[in-house]
Amino acid sequence: MAKVNPGAFIRQVRQEASKVTWPTRKETLVTTGMVFVMVFLASMFFFLVDSGIQFAIKAIMSLGS
Repeated sequence: MAKVNPGAFIRQVRQEASKVTWPTRKETLVTTGMVFVMVFLASMFFFLVDSGIQFAIKAIMSLGS
């Protein structure tokens, strides 16, 4: 790996940082909203699956007694 002096490194970092396209405020808000929606949907799915498994296990356990 080639050695780069600190000045050249800083120039390269600035050059690469200038290529970054940052999202707009609207894009950030829409993406954040979608994340919250997906988290809610996933939590509801796992809650329902967990409740179903709990019900099935309780039903199976009650057969033995």
